[in-house]
Amino acid sequence: MMKYFENLAKAVFGMKFKALNDQEQRVIESIANKAPLPENINISFHENLTFGQKLADKVASFGGSWTFIMLFASIMLCWMSINSWLILADQAFDPYPYILLNLALSALAALQAPIIMMSQNRQAAKDRVEITANYEISLKTDIEITRLHQKIDELTDILTAQAHKTDI
Repeated sequence: MMKYFENLAKAVFGMKFKALNDQEQRVIESIANKAPLPENINISFHENLTFGQKLADKVASFGGSWTFIMLFASIMLCWMSINSWLILADQAFDPYPYILLNLALSALAALQAPIIMMSQNRQAAKDRVEITANYEISLKTDIEITRLHQKIDELTDILTAQAHKTDI
């Protein structure tokens, strides 16, 4: 089988199999074994996530949703309304300019920002894995199309030669 890998690598890339990079070797092995190349990136990537990473993704997903925006706007509106109404009775727990609310908002932003950044970094890592898989698929497709084209050219030459023999 290794001889077939070597011959295929030499024919396609003009190099020895061992001189190829990992992606090119996987493509050659896939062609030689007549096996599909891609795996489901989403499944394999998400299986390796830790509990904290999954939680960060869920928090980032919720924090960037309209549900969160509407819920948080409602809480802020209620907070300001209750405190504005209680200020008339001189019992407001956070009177205007709502310093406690400002502190809560700052704390939320300070906690939410790194969580969102962790989620974005993971998405970027997943994108890099997908790009690698797409490159391998594209390379395999190009090689297979080139090989098919060569086979068709060979068949055309054989048919042309046979047609010339029958004409003579």
